Amino acid sequence: MSTTIDLAEVSLRHLNEMLHDAEDGVFKILNPRGAHAVACGMTAGLVVEVDGSVGYYCAGMHQVGTVVVRGNSGPGLAENIMSGTVRTTGNASMSAAATGCGGLVVIEGDAGARCGISMKGVDIVVGGSIGHMGAFMAQAGNMVVLGDAGADMGDSIYEATLFVRGEVESLGSDCIEKEMGPEHLAVVERLLETADMTASPGDFRRYGSARQLYSFHVDDIDAELAADAGGAK
Repeated sequence: MSTTIDLAEVSLRHLNEMLHDAEDGVFKILNPRGAHAVACGMTAGLVVEVDGSVGYYCAGMHQVGTVVVRGNSGPGLAENIMSGTVRTTGNASMSAAATGCGGLVVIEGDAGARCGISMKGVDIVVGGSIGHMGAFMAQAGNMVVLGDAGADMGDSIYEATLFVRGEVESLGSDCIEKEMGPEHLAVVERLLETADMTASPGDFRRYGSARQLYSFHVDDIDAELAADAGGAK
């Protein structure tokens, strides 16, 4: 069943209430006109198609289902996504997929600064380029960038993996280029296929953490346990 909702006629609050109450179905959203927080917090396996550009935090706290924006997206697209898929056919502004814990975010155009900031398991595929500080403090997950990356990519990165086909302006603290093995090629191939994008996995380079900023090192565990025992006396 398909339901059409025109935001020129109904309020954004009413739209989001309908999406939260629905258990299934396809929803076509007309005239978003840059509205903020469209389709936030979805908890059912819906398909939401937004015909036009949206403002900040579209599909924020996304838990399940699919959201497709046929246009550009403002800051914080799919912020804190847990599962499901969020796609924008245009560009995304800063902090796309910030703190994402799971699911897939596809940006067919370019992404602004801090794309994937503090990502915690989400997969991100960007068809164009990303701005500065991409994947800042990224903890887990994968980012695939078919274009270029701006300055300080991967600054203070933990265990996320970054794949870039184009040029990287500069790497941030503790981010280094790493060997591209067969298992990494397989990851890129899978994500490109899932995102419905065409590129050769062999054209990408892999980046990740040098693990020099970690405050804990397993080699020091005996000394730390001894110090804790001494402090407990």
